[in-house]
Amino acid sequence: MQRRDYGVLADGRPVHEYTLTNGLGLALTAITLGGIVNGLWVPDREGRIDNIVLGFDNLTDYALRNPFFGAIVGRYGNRIAGASFELDGETHTLSRNNGPNCLHGGTEGFGHRLWAAEPVEPRAGEAEALLFTLTSPHGDQGFPGELKVSVRYSLSATDNSWRIDYEATTDRATVVNLTHHNYFNLAGEGSALRHRLCIPASRYSEVNEHLIPLRHAAVEGTPFDFRSPTAIVARIRQAYPQLLRAKGYDHNWLLDGNLDADGLRPAATLEDPHSGRRMDMLTSEPAIQFYSGNFLDGSLCGPCGRIYRQGDGLCLETQHNPDSPHHEASSAWPTTVLRPGEVWRSTTIHRFS
Repeated sequence: MQRRDYGVLADGRPVHEYTLTNGLGLALTAITLGGIVNGLWVPDREGRIDNIVLGFDNLTDYALRNPFFGAIVGRYGNRIAGASFELDGETHTLSRNNGPNCLHGGTEGFGHRLWAAEPVEPRAGEAEALLFTLTSPHGDQGFPGELKVSVRYSLSATDNSWRIDYEATTDRATVVNLTHHNYFNLAGEGSALRHRLCIPASRYSEVNEHLIPLRHAAVEGTPFDFRSPTAIVARIRQAYPQLLRAKGYDHNWLLDGNLDADGLRPAATLEDPHSGRRMDMLTSEPAIQFYSGNFLDGSLCGPCGRIYRQGDGLCLETQHNPDSPHHEASSAWPTTVLRPGEVWRSTTIHRFS
C-alpha cells in the first residue's frame, strides 16, 4: 500500500494519503484528515477509469471549506434537533452548527479530526485494508463518554467492492450514529441528476423546516418512491411540499427487508446510463439518507478547475434515523444508545460494476 505526505495543517501536524488498489481496476485514496476519501477510481463499461467522488486537490480546502466531501461522520451522523438530548435523566447540550441543530457531530465533528491510520492484514477475499482510529474524549462537542472508534476500509480481491466496517466503545452511556459522506458522480463529471436510483424502502421521513424528521410516511404515490430504478431528474423539480422544503432530496428512508446471513440488506442501487457504471450498496444499518447535492452553489472548485454546481454529486449515507435520541426506541426508531461493555458495529459495502 502506498503512503505519501499530503500536507501540513495550520498547527503543524502532518496529513498523509494512502492508496488502496485491488488489481481489478478499483483504487481508493484517503487522507488522515477526517478519514476523507479524496479519490475513488472505477472503470466504466469501456474500461476507462475515472474518479467518481467529488473532492478537492489540496489540503487547505479540505481543512477550511469542506462540505463533508468524503468524510467519516460522527459522533452522530445527520441532525439532532435543538442541539441537545436527554439520556438517563441528564440533558446534554451539543455543538450547534446547523441553525438550531447539531449536524454530523457538531462544529468539530469526526470529519474535521486527524485520525491515526495504518495498513492492516487483509482478511480472506480482501486485497488491501486500512484502519483508521480515533479517541473522542468525554464532553467532545457536548456528547457524553470517551468514545473509542475504529473505521476500516477494505477492497475486495474478487470484485470491485469497497467495504467500510465501523466499531465504537464508550466508558459511559452515549449516542452513536457513524456514517460516510461521499458525494458520488458515477459519470465522473457533470450533473449526477440523470443517474437512476433505486432505494428498497416503502417509507421515508417527512421533515420540518429545519429538516428534522416529523414522522414516517409511505412513499407510494410521491416523488420519494424509488422502489423501481428512476432517474433522479424525473421528479426533483416537482412542486411537492417536501421537495420544496429541502430544495430537493435531503431525506431519510427506512429500508425494507430483513438482514441476510452476513447481517446486511440492500440499501440502494445507483446507475449512470452514460458510462454504464453501477453501484450497489449493502448495509447493516436500518436506514439511508439520500441528499441530492442541493447546496452545491458554484462556490467550490474541484480538481482541474471544475466548479461544483447543484446536483453535481449526490450522497447515500447509511445510518440510523436522524434525531433518534428524541424518539422512544422502536422498530421504526431503532435506538442509537451505546453503553459501557457494548460494542457498536456497522458495515456498508459499495459494489461497483
